[in-house]
Formats: sequence, C-alpha cells, structure tokens
Amino acid sequence: MRLPPVLRGIWKNLALYNFSMVFNPFFDLFTGGDRRPVFFDIDKTFPALRLIDQRYAEIREELEALLPKQDRMPRYHELDTDLIYASGRFNRNKRWNVFMLYCYGAKPEQNRKLCPRTVAALDLIPNLNQAFFSILDPGKSIPAHSGPTRSYIRYHLGLRVPENNPPRIRVKDTFYTWKGGESILFDDSWNHEIYNTSDGLRAVLIVDVLRPLPLPAHLFNRLLQGLGRVFYGPRVVRAVENFHL
Repeated sequence: MRLPPVLRGIWKNLALYNFSMVFNPFFDLFTGGDRRPVFFDIDKTFPALRLIDQRYAEIREELEALLPKQDRMPRYHELDTDLIYASGRFNRNKRWNVFMLYCYGAKPEQNRKLCPRTVAALDLIPNLNQAFFSILDPGKSIPAHSGPTRSYIRYHLGLRVPENNPPRIRVKDTFYTWKGGESILFDDSWNHEIYNTSDGLRAVLIVDVLRPLPLPAHLFNRLLQGLGRVFYGPRVVRAVENFHL
C-alpha cells in the first residue's frame, strides 16, 4: 500500500534523522563528546560569520520588507516534517515561520531575489549548510529538542527582538536572551528550547555551517554534506516553491 504524501514525507525525514545520528560517536572523537562546548567564540571558531554581522542593518531592512507577507510564509513543519511537534502542535495557534535562503546547496531563487544583500553576505561564508529567517509569533515558544547531528554548528543573528520580556533560548544549561544586532554560535545538537512570552514578533537569521574539525574528519563531514545536497536540500526547496510571496 502506498503511503499518503504527508506520511511519506514524515518517513523520509525520520530516516534522514536517524541516519545522521549514526555518526555522532565518530564526531565525538573530535568534539569532546559529552564535554563538547555549548557556545563558541565566533572570532576564534568561525570568524567568517562576522561578515554577516557587519551587514546587520541591510539584512534587517530586507527582513522588515518581508514581514508584511508572513501569512504567506511556510511554517517550519511544512518544509521539514521532523519539526511537526515544535512547529505545528506545540502552541499550535502560534506560528513558527521560516523564510529559506539556502539549504544544502539548493537555492530557492524566488526567495533569494527578495533578499539580495542578505544572500550576498551568505555567499561569502565557506562550508555553508543552511540559512533562513526564523520568525516567531508573539507568545510562540519552542519545546525542548536536539539537532540530530554534530556535523554542524548554528549561528543566530538577532534582527527583531521584543523589548517587553524578550525571548530567550536555553542550550543545555546555559541561557541567552536575544539582542538586536548581536550574534551567537552554539552546538545545535545539545538539548535546547525557546521561551517566548513576549508580546512582539521575534526574528533571527539562522545560519548552519560545518563544524570545524581536523582534516580527516572534515573530509568525512563534507561527504555527509554531499548526501544532504542529494537527499535533503532539494526536497526542502521543492516544498518552499509551494509558497508564493
């Protein structure tokens, strides 16, 4: 019996999620395992990301131009069903929208045309995995979850942060409150959650980059990135194309 499209999407994402987890013990040989860092010093770990920081004003301007069209943006689980609980069922009357700009080599061209200066900054970043605007409705929290793989680390740049009771993120046992124009870099594979009881929209630019590793492990990581370019990125961008701004 052939599964309906939604169930096929869930099955494929579960398969990719479980497959990517298989290699975490290998990465732990180089990352420190349970003692690996939670947050990173951007200047020491991935200084190229400062090129994005330097363009904060331009990136924020392009985001602000998009926000009136939020109703037409996909919610995260509509692009990646692995996030169906966090995006579609937890605080389900509130939205977690994403505006995808790059996903494992796949480029949603219509989205990119609307953010040329943001895209120009992203194109300067080596070993890029994924980049998108992440937009939370007022009061939309995200429950505790973990990224499946140690292969990448995640950058956030605060673009719109409510002043009244600003949202914050917990990564493992460390908390951070977003600030406009300020960036952080952390290990997405640690358990993390977002607390948002604010009365305003929260928007950040999320950028995933390959975790810096010694050469043999880096080459293996590039191989996994190549698999993502085949099995994940094109599927996400096809889903993006169903939404027209």
